[in-house]
Amino acid sequence: MENREIARMLAETADLMEIAAEDGFRIRSYRNAASVLEGYPERVQDLVSSPDRKVTDIPGVGKGIAGAIEEICARGSFQKRDTLLAQYPPGLLDLLKIQGLGPKGIALVYQHYKVASIDELERLCREEKLRELPRMGAKLEEKVLKSIAQCRQRVGRFLLSFARKSADELIPYLAEGGGLEKIEAAGSLRRGKETVGDLDLLVTGPGAAGALERFVAHPKAHTVLGKGPNKASIQYGQEGLQVDLRALAHESYGAAMQYFTGSKEHNIVLRTRALKLGLTLNEYGLFRVDNEQRVAGETEEQVYEALGLRWIPPELRENCGEIEAAALDGDGLLPKLIELADIRGDLHMHTTETDGRATLQEMAEAARALGYQYIAITDHSKALAMTNGLDEKRAIAFAKLVRDLNRDGLGVRIFSGLECDILRDGALDLAEDALAELDIVVASVHSFMNLEAAEMTDRMLRALESPNVRILGHPTGRILLNRDAYPFDFERVAAEAARRNVYLEINGSPERLDLASALVRTAKALGAKFAISTDSHQTKHLGPNMQYGVITARRGWLEAADVLNALPLHQFASAIKTT
Repeated sequence: MENREIARMLAETADLMEIAAEDGFRIRSYRNAASVLEGYPERVQDLVSSPDRKVTDIPGVGKGIAGAIEEICARGSFQKRDTLLAQYPPGLLDLLKIQGLGPKGIALVYQHYKVASIDELERLCREEKLRELPRMGAKLEEKVLKSIAQCRQRVGRFLLSFARKSADELIPYLAEGGGLEKIEAAGSLRRGKETVGDLDLLVTGPGAAGALERFVAHPKAHTVLGKGPNKASIQYGQEGLQVDLRALAHESYGAAMQYFTGSKEHNIVLRTRALKLGLTLNEYGLFRVDNEQRVAGETEEQVYEALGLRWIPPELRENCGEIEAAALDGDGLLPKLIELADIRGDLHMHTTETDGRATLQEMAEAARALGYQYIAITDHSKALAMTNGLDEKRAIAFAKLVRDLNRDGLGVRIFSGLECDILRDGALDLAEDALAELDIVVASVHSFMNLEAAEMTDRMLRALESPNVRILGHPTGRILLNRDAYPFDFERVAAEAARRNVYLEINGSPERLDLASALVRTAKALGAKFAISTDSHQTKHLGPNMQYGVITARRGWLEAADVLNALPLHQFASAIKTT
């Protein structure tokens, strides 16, 4: 039993308890435990079976939750969950994915109409019966129908981080069989899309046939969908991610890598360009139309060059102007994309002072190990009471602590910061004189995300008026596969941020990857600058989350000059000074 699965069961139980209107304290205890287990560095199943340790050694896990965890590890569920699932149909959990209702609304719908599935809820809305319930109306029906449509679009999608983890498990396993020249991931994963539908792996070498055999025999090959001499497909793990493995000839590997990396739109334009040159392009190579002679195919670089193009980084292959920018006979306008090595620091992370899992010193040591010159510690402000957010007094004391630590010489410069809540009216959660004591303030929305677009726009514009705000955190509030961006006039906000020298965050948390790459390009065109941050809550998030943030920035065509934390320490310190 993996930690993530245990955490999911605890979180689901908390949701069912909220639908049942049970005690709020107990609900929070389940939710907090789920959050802890999700990021716990050790395998909880091993802890349960250890004679020397106890599950209650895990911070935030008391005796009651420990008993539930032990029962999950023993039989795959626990009594409280079973009781609630007997009381409510399991389909009720699916309704929690729909924005607008919430647990209390779901309980009301179930009580009156016995609706327990998304299909039934959709029918209820279309029959205009939802509006007949207390505190519900036509506007809510419209919102629920829109959310249902969006939810269906997410089915079968997986986070980029999950696809990366799956590839990182499969590639070494397949390589152990030997005889492989190359094995790489293509598709949406290689392009760095925030979510993927499936995973494509390409392999070449004399051991390719053996790799196909190992592939379908993998312990996590939940279902073998098919196997032939050159291709095999499986559903990987309990999550059911479809993974395709293709065995290729050496001379076709580059063409296949280009073809299966995509995107579809990029490839269509490339094939059209090939035809105009008297060539035909497919996954086997680039050939002359008249005599079928191979022109290129062994490497991607050869394919692009034969088409009169510079090699195009995979993150740009979305038919958004990259082909025109790559033309060898053009002006060479392809950007020199930012790279992970350009990053000098991380500007958004949390510690045990609020809801983080590591101390300030531990985060600093982990950042130093990554080679960073500086970091900003940005714990939450007081509005997020559940995270033990900082009030004015604690924020000022924290700034002093950081100054004292810097005098001790930790090998990395620490800047005192805060992730300050933007309240509903656009005011900041802490007084300006307290914020002025800090080196850097990240302003973020964490509440009232269902406002109308005009009100949300005004709210964010007012927050930008603060002289102490330097970064607008996770600007659209989206949670991938869970919550869509809240509506607001993004261009107006981005333009105002640029005017006020406020940086837009690209949040590298794989659940967010906010800003979306298309909005990054829009904001850059409006003159905005950016900060790529990790929103880390423990040390192990620092490296991976920054990689995802950089990938998202690259998809937005950013260069190092566009990014605040690509600056060397002394330039960064000057850039964040308030006027």
